[in-house]
Amino acid sequence: GGADVGGLSVEEARGIVRSEVVAPLSRPVTVSFRDRKYRLTPKQLRQRADVDGMLDEAVEVSRDGGIVTRLGRYVSGSEVDADVEARVSYDDEAVDRFVEKLGDELSPTPGRDGLAVRAERMRDRIIEQVESPVGERTLRAGVRRIEPEVTTKELAKEYPTYVTIDRANFTLRLFKKLKLVKKYTIAVGQVGYDTPEGEYSIQSKQVNPYWYVPDSDWAGDLAGTVVPPGPDNPLQARWMGIFDGAGIHGTNEPGSIGTAASHGCIRMLIPEVIELYDKVEVGTPVYIG
Repeated sequence: GGADVGGLSVEEARGIVRSEVVAPLSRPVTVSFRDRKYRLTPKQLRQRADVDGMLDEAVEVSRDGGIVTRLGRYVSGSEVDADVEARVSYDDEAVDRFVEKLGDELSPTPGRDGLAVRAERMRDRIIEQVESPVGERTLRAGVRRIEPEVTTKELAKEYPTYVTIDRANFTLRLFKKLKLVKKYTIAVGQVGYDTPEGEYSIQSKQVNPYWYVPDSDWAGDLAGTVVPPGPDNPLQARWMGIFDGAGIHGTNEPGSIGTAASHGCIRMLIPEVIELYDKVEVGTPVYIG
């Protein structure tokens, strides 16, 4: 560790090792990035120096050779020129956790060029500092610039309009160029006829649609029939089909808005469904969560 103990007694060497090897280990390893600093402390590392082990090895090395060789060195005043490694123990996993946390702190910016930590290189440099009492124990974060798989601009171009449906809060949200432009209160499927979650799209659009009644028990005498536009048609004003016979439509039951009341469809107030209809196209993504 850079501590010269040649020619010293064990106790003298112990003092040198404690001051020049052990004491520096009490300082944290600091990684800096721009104006931020991240510290890995000896407590986190559970860092220890085996002083007795180092001294025992030094004594053994100093006695290298037989009695004749050692006597010759004594008479000639020559020395054993050898290095004994500093015995420093620490928790490997603490280093891994620190590098992982550093990576989280310097995580890429979604949708734009960002920075990522060079994890392996950073880990090696930290271990080098941890194992050596010599040096400042201060490093600059090793990072690399990375490009996003998809930029915000590209995403906005690909999906200029999309709709999300929050079933728990009975809310439909309309986004344009990734920005929220309008929220609507809606009704969703009742228990047993839940509006299913998932990713869909608007598959069809109709003004004053016909209702092709499902051949289901809940439809009663209307099952399998076709109901034309009018007051008896539950699909009021507009229809935007999104999956398997279900879609977004106006309702003649405004009191059901804000509740779980339909058989899987999304109900809206008539003026609002007309407004939404004019703002979306066939193919507009619909995310139901």
